[in-house]
Amino acid sequence: MSEKIEVGSVITGKVTGVQPYGAFVALDENTQGLVHISEVTHGFVKDINEFLKVGDEVNVKVLSIDEEAGKIGLSIRATEEAPAIEAKVKKPRKRQAAPIKVENDSAQGFNTLKDKLQEWINQSQA
Repeated sequence: MSEKIEVGSVITGKVTGVQPYGAFVALDENTQGLVHISEVTHGFVKDINEFLKVGDEVNVKVLSIDEEAGKIGLSIRATEEAPAIEAKVKKPRKRQAAPIKVENDSAQGFNTLKDKLQEWINQSQA
């Protein structure tokens, strides 16, 4: 690997290959790195082909260098300014009316166990 490439440096490279998971970028004649799909731009990228194609010149920031594996992690997103976050306007929610309580001492509805217990005892003995 080239000695001049350091983590944090910004380099201009050329896209040499595009895969569903990212793009390979040649940094010089002997060195190539990968821009993962999550590092292409700010926001969600569904199809990397909408952003990059082979032959594109891009500015990339070196995120990581793995000498043993011979891999260099790159980011295009890190060279761009983050878009301003738009303030989301919340729509007021419609409030549901509280249920109307009707107090009624009618015999309808559920009886408590205490009320029914004596009745059940009488039925079981019959």
